[in-house]
Amino acid sequence: MELKGEPAVAITQTIPLREHWTVEQAFSAVSASIKEVHRLGVAFSGGVDSSLLLALAVRALGSDSVVALLGVSPSLAAEERKAAHEVASQVGVSLVEVQTHEGDRSEYQANGPDRCFFCKDELFSRIEDEAADRYGLDAIAYGENADDVRRPDRPGARAAANHHVLRPLAEAGMTKRDVRTVARALGLQVAEKPAAPCLASRIPHHHPVTSAKLSQIERAESALRQLGFTDLRVRHHDEVARVELPPEDLARAVVDPLRTKMLAAVRGAGFRFVAVDLGGIQSGAFTLPLLNSDHE
Repeated sequence: MELKGEPAVAITQTIPLREHWTVEQAFSAVSASIKEVHRLGVAFSGGVDSSLLLALAVRALGSDSVVALLGVSPSLAAEERKAAHEVASQVGVSLVEVQTHEGDRSEYQANGPDRCFFCKDELFSRIEDEAADRYGLDAIAYGENADDVRRPDRPGARAAANHHVLRPLAEAGMTKRDVRTVARALGLQVAEKPAAPCLASRIPHHHPVTSAKLSQIERAESALRQLGFTDLRVRHHDEVARVELPPEDLARAVVDPLRTKMLAAVRGAGFRFVAVDLGGIQSGAFTLPLLNSDHE
């Protein structure tokens, strides 16, 4: 099935931004992007961006004309999978799980800075091959926002363009802050949810992605959440787990009894050493330094 959407061209960096967003303004902008769509599939992760897109699409097209499509693989944590189902239920749409096999691709396993391209290419290919006809979809959209467009470490956007995937939030000029503002106004349960990149993003580039490493990371992060941390990353450095936390959590993390509990929790996932990174949470920690060095 041929899907409607933008052509496979370079993504513009000159998206206009609005000072403040209301629900009605966001609704109008998204509606304009999908006005010719009859049945829309939303590549859905359960994060705030795709959740807002899903909710606005339902307002525009009706719940019977929108399907949430969740890519499921070892790189998706079980907690994130469960949470995505809960959000889709709150929005009132059907959620379809799409099994993806990016882990079988040698390019993905190699874990270069372009790893996300192969992951997204796998997702959108599976959607086209297995979901589009089955659910009568004539377009796919995903939750890229205007801040994402301006970042150089988003190779998945190239895969989206290649597959003609719509990006209504980015085209409207909605930043991450705007997305959270409108999600909050709509009462979405994920409005304040921290960003949750896939588990593979915790592995340094050029270190192979394996299901064993992904499982280790998932177990360690889940155990730390049970200790009360809500925003964190466990970076996989072979025997060493480098734990990233928000600055406000750093002090309590290194004082007993929490320090001892953290040590046991992360070692229980199979790591030998546990380090707390004083730099805190660092988005793009592995990819941005490589990209910046290429332009020096």
